[in-house]
Amino acid sequence: MFNIILYLLNKMKEKIIIIGSGFSSLSASCYLAKEGYDVTILEKNDSVGGRARVLQKDGFKFDIGPTWYWMPDVFEKFFADFNKKPSDFYDLEKLAPAYQVYFDVLNSITISDRLEEIYAVFEKEEKGSSVYLKKFLKAAKFNYEIAVNNMVYKPGNSITELITFDTIKNVNQFFKSISTEVRANIKSKKLIQILEFPVLFLGAKPSNTPSFYSFMNYADFGLGTWHPKGGMFEVVKGFVSLATELGVTIKTNVIVGKIVVENGKAIGVKVNDEFLPADIVVSGADYHHSETLLDKKYRKYSENYWERKTFAPSSLLFYVGFNKKIKNISHHTLFFDTDFDVHAIDIYDTPKWPKDPLFYASFPSITDTSFAPIGKEAATFLIPIASGIEDTPEIRERYFVKIMERLEKLTNQKVRDAIILKESYCVNDFIADYNSYKGNAYGLANTLTQTAFLRPKIKSEKVKNLFFTGQLTVPGPGVPPSIISGKIVSQMVIKNATTKIK
Repeated sequence: MFNIILYLLNKMKEKIIIIGSGFSSLSASCYLAKEGYDVTILEKNDSVGGRARVLQKDGFKFDIGPTWYWMPDVFEKFFADFNKKPSDFYDLEKLAPAYQVYFDVLNSITISDRLEEIYAVFEKEEKGSSVYLKKFLKAAKFNYEIAVNNMVYKPGNSITELITFDTIKNVNQFFKSISTEVRANIKSKKLIQILEFPVLFLGAKPSNTPSFYSFMNYADFGLGTWHPKGGMFEVVKGFVSLATELGVTIKTNVIVGKIVVENGKAIGVKVNDEFLPADIVVSGADYHHSETLLDKKYRKYSENYWERKTFAPSSLLFYVGFNKKIKNISHHTLFFDTDFDVHAIDIYDTPKWPKDPLFYASFPSITDTSFAPIGKEAATFLIPIASGIEDTPEIRERYFVKIMERLEKLTNQKVRDAIILKESYCVNDFIADYNSYKGNAYGLANTLTQTAFLRPKIKSEKVKNLFFTGQLTVPGPGVPPSIISGKIVSQMVIKNATTKIK
């Protein structure tokens, strides 16, 4: 009992500095503040949210980063840990349809928000495919429950975290890919692309992603696609509101230049020439960049280590305002009229700009009038590209013309003469704004050799009281995993403090 009281009194005095204000940092700050720590977040940019920032211009609004709200149960679990609900902070609308996929001129498949309608769409495209889809989704739901309830909240310390009765029984799922599974049972190229699409959120090719990750298909078809009213930045504001309520201090426009280590222990950070003391440092910034803030002898991972890793793609993004409403599109629209296998080679195998890229478009103003003036349309276009490739204004413009030409052709309308606003974002911006390794957009890909305990560690093995969180550590890329990563790092900080007292 004495040790517990001592722990509680001690941690009340302990100061934690968190570098970065993305979802993982905001999540961690809430859990740690709830436990009584004095928590301060330091953000280099002028607004919070990390990649999930917002652009507002000329009456238009754009989510700069994430635009998909999947896995709503993860958000619910997070807020429930504080006796709150998402609806205490923002309103959600389930999208119907969830999204639309174009394959040719006015030839698209619409994915409903209802499973029975999705089964009907599959059956219409390929006779017998709905039977397989039902079986596939049953397994995907089972995997989702295993993953979300038993695996993704683990700290990634040991292979034993993956060993359960259910995973042993289905161990083959870790050694065959999503592509192998899907293509053995579905012949329609359109349906294959739809079933392989969700794992792209994990940052790797379907052919390199273990079939266990079919749980992303359950997140897609089973749990649906949602839209937070006002956009993803409203979710960020919800996290900030909760953190502030719990006593977290958030400072923007603060660039951390060094993590200060003394006698093998993190004791604070340097901002310009000022030393800010801390008992514990947590970095939610890019992992590679975070280690460059340390003297070389304290870095766990070498440049060669990072060079060998498979990173999720970067992105070329365009934020476009149109002076009219766009026809024949949905809130989320995918343009799969070219060969993704070829595009994927240009991302992962021989990194270069793709000749004929697939692309994605979000038209949030279809659902949410706050994104554009009345009668106008706001759109975000995204082309997945390799990290680290050349990024110039000329290249950006060339690809903008490419996708505009295809948008016009596929949806059978003229749109280029209706553009009244255009901004772009690419590799150089990811590096400048987020210190992102090679300008990657989504972190480290979740391949078999980069899953769970095989990812960079949350707790530094060379510096005491230094921890990492976010997309380059466990559990992986994406908003829900980042939220989970924040919880995991907070639990490790608390456990570390408890162990020291004992």
